[in-house]
Amino acid sequence: MGKATSRVPLLFRSKLLCFSLLYLSSSLFLALYSSLSSTKCLFRSSPFDPIQTPLFSYPSAYGEHKYAIPTLRTSCTSPVYFSDYWMVLKEIQEFCRNSTAFRHPKYMQGNAQSFGGNFSTQKRISYFDCSDVSLEIPCGFFKEFPIRNSDRNAMEKCNGVVVVSAIFGDHDKIRQPKGLGSKTLDHVCFFMFVDNSTLRGLHSHNLIPEKTREGKKIGVWRIISVSTEHLYANAAMNGVIPKHLAHRLFPNAIFSVWIDAKLQLVVDPLLLIHALVISENVDMAISRHPYYIHTMEEAMATARWKKWWDVDSLKRQMETYCENGLLPWIPNKLPYPSDVPDSALIVRKHSIASNCFSCLLFNELEAFNPRDQLAFAYVRDKMKPTKQLRVNMFDVQVFEQVAVEYRHNLKQQGGPSSSSATAQVPKTTKRATSDLFVNGSCSRCDGYLLTMWGESHD
Repeated sequence: MGKATSRVPLLFRSKLLCFSLLYLSSSLFLALYSSLSSTKCLFRSSPFDPIQTPLFSYPSAYGEHKYAIPTLRTSCTSPVYFSDYWMVLKEIQEFCRNSTAFRHPKYMQGNAQSFGGNFSTQKRISYFDCSDVSLEIPCGFFKEFPIRNSDRNAMEKCNGVVVVSAIFGDHDKIRQPKGLGSKTLDHVCFFMFVDNSTLRGLHSHNLIPEKTREGKKIGVWRIISVSTEHLYANAAMNGVIPKHLAHRLFPNAIFSVWIDAKLQLVVDPLLLIHALVISENVDMAISRHPYYIHTMEEAMATARWKKWWDVDSLKRQMETYCENGLLPWIPNKLPYPSDVPDSALIVRKHSIASNCFSCLLFNELEAFNPRDQLAFAYVRDKMKPTKQLRVNMFDVQVFEQVAVEYRHNLKQQGGPSSSSATAQVPKTTKRATSDLFVNGSCSRCDGYLLTMWGESHD
């Protein structure tokens, strides 16, 4: 009598096949879980009435959506809750109607060789006390900001909320925001600052007529042409003017959103302002850096990856800050969770504290370089009264979900070489090493580094 045949189907008799199927099903489950959990950093109480139709149609040759940078983070330490769009719109309108409660600092007037006045270290420090509202502080515009009068009038008429961006050196594409509420364009101004080289690129794609007397617009963005001939030699430093001096350029705006041109905003700016600034009762919202918490870490990375080519000037900058009280991040600095922001997206309420901070930060950038992460904690911690500036440094995953990042148009060929932001590109550079700020008889940052690395010192 022969053996009884097995009732197990032939397909499942192979152990290798069974393990393969198990692995495949597990991988699909984990991938699905990750894709769903990655969106758990944003919560909406209701749909916010997005505009369904495209805001603008680009010619295919422009390639505004090329080279998006993929991001995926599976954790979120501080989720953000968006309120109902109509409630947000009403509340921000109330803020704008009560704008008389917002006061500006007094800004220093005069003429100088540079746009920011190029003050000495001790002179800049003398303006760090923002509690004296009668004190005039330097805040750029010691040279004319060269734009057309019609554009200047349009900027002054922008009441309430403004979204600002800039492209200098034809380094990025102009991208239209997504997810705007149906009434947002009635209450929010969008301004894009460009220089002549960027404008030529827009002309070449027939996005703007070469000869027009009307205000230039591409989609939602009003294009502001800036003649940079008498500003800074470095394009990034020219971009710092609208980035950190929006309160000067738009004197009647109550809130502003700065977005780097490498980003495409995919959440309504009114929702961002309400969730990140108004609901948190802060002056400014900015993403924390995804990797660094100490200023010196960012300085070393800036030199190592040649984000700024003059290593000696970086060392002088950091030693100047260490000598004048810059400390590494420690728990005593809470509620600030980090000393290093990712400043590609900044949401501001134009309060005295945030305006004063922006002025002081701009002065440091002109003195050294436009890498604003390096001066951020120094200015924030040295402002008086202590912790007057209320900052919401939100989770990096929030940043990655409210904006899509793209690569730049062109690879940078270099950067300025001296400590002045107006300097030219050097022919040779000195590559940074891990002991850039440690060795050397003149180092003033030894104590900072020992504390950062958790070592004791006398």
